[in-house]
Amino acid sequence: MSSLLPLESNPEVMNKFLHLLGVPNKWNIVDVYGLDGDALAWVPRPVLALILLFPCSEQFYKHAEQECSDLKEKGQVIACDLFYMKQYVSNACGTIALIHCVANNTEELGLQDGPFKKILVDAKDLTPEKKGEMLLNSENNEVLNLITAHQELAMEGQTEVNPNEQVNHHFVALVEKEGHLYELDGRKEFPINHGPTTKENFLEDAAKICRDFIARDAEDVNFTVMALTASDN
Repeated sequence: MSSLLPLESNPEVMNKFLHLLGVPNKWNIVDVYGLDGDALAWVPRPVLALILLFPCSEQFYKHAEQECSDLKEKGQVIACDLFYMKQYVSNACGTIALIHCVANNTEELGLQDGPFKKILVDAKDLTPEKKGEMLLNSENNEVLNLITAHQELAMEGQTEVNPNEQVNHHFVALVEKEGHLYELDGRKEFPINHGPTTKENFLEDAAKICRDFIARDAEDVNFTVMALTASDN
C-alpha cells in the first residue's frame, strides 16, 4: 500500500478513528478556533497533543531545509521514549499524526488492548524508518486493520477524495515528552525539539509554534488546528 485516501481535518472523522484504535471515548479531537489566550481558554483541559494542518508552500520547505541544517550542526535533545515514525505512504500524514498523538500518550489515554496497541508494542524498539515501513506491510493483520479503518473513514469526510490527487496540505503532531515540546512530521529527517514545556503550559507553547507556521505563510488562510483533549461527556 503506497498511497491512501487523504484524511480530512474533520474532528468527527478523526474521533471515530481514535476510538477504533482503542482510545477511550472520554478523549476526543476538538477544533481550536484561535491561538490567542482568550481562544485557548475555551479548549478543554488537559490537552495531550495538537494537530496542525498547513499548506505545503515554498516558504515551508525553505524553512524546513534551513531548520534541518541548523539542527544537524548544533544538535538537539530527543527523549529516549519519544515515538516517531517516518512517512513512506502517500496521504498517510493524517493517520501518522494521530498515531504520534496516541503513541506518545498511551498511559495518559489508557489505551485499550487491541490490534493498535499490539502494533505499538511491536514497534517500540524499531527505528523511525522501520516504524514507517510497517504501514507498507499489508500482510500484517493489525496493520491491514489500521489501513482499512483509514480508508473507510477517509470516505466519510465531507470532501470527495481521490488517492491520486496531489494534496497540498500536510498534518503534523505536537506533543510534550519529558519536559520538551516536539514537532513530529514523518516527512522530516527527525523530530524537531521546540524547547522546554510542561504539561500545564503545553497548549500555550504549542500554540506559539502554530502561530510561527502561520506567520511564515501569512497570506494563506488554509490552516487548521485541533487538540486531543479530555471530555466530561
